[in-house]
Amino acid sequence: MTLLQQIMWGSLYLGICFVIEIVLLAWCTLWIAHLAERFRHWTRGLRTAGIITVSLVFIVLAHTIQVWLWAGVWVWFDVLTEWNDALYFSLVTYTTLGYGDIVLGPGLRIFAAFSAVAGLLAFGLSTAFLVALMTRVFEGRLPR
Repeated sequence: MTLLQQIMWGSLYLGICFVIEIVLLAWCTLWIAHLAERFRHWTRGLRTAGIITVSLVFIVLAHTIQVWLWAGVWVWFDVLTEWNDALYFSLVTYTTLGYGDIVLGPGLRIFAAFSAVAGLLAFGLSTAFLVALMTRVFEGRLPR
């Protein structure tokens, strides 16, 4: 891939990851509001645990979908032919762990870096979401 193609495709998949993260966190917020009504008869501790559990399920789902999306990219572009390798590379790149045991050629390095950027931004957004949620928990402003 040329540099321009790497930037174009990387930006596209980064944007798709943003949409996935935002949609799932928004959906999570709606579910929390809905479930908070159902949890209103529970003790505060159980209600809080239930709401945090629901939010973590959505966050893990959002990250998992994004890792699978990037793995699909590697298989679709015929960069990595084995799904196991594609998932592994996608996961270590998305989390910025980067073991380095699977390395892409110069024609895909910039494109692969977009996966790391997507992971960094998604983890940042997830963290901000959890901080906002926990702030509401500690301030006692969860829906009753």
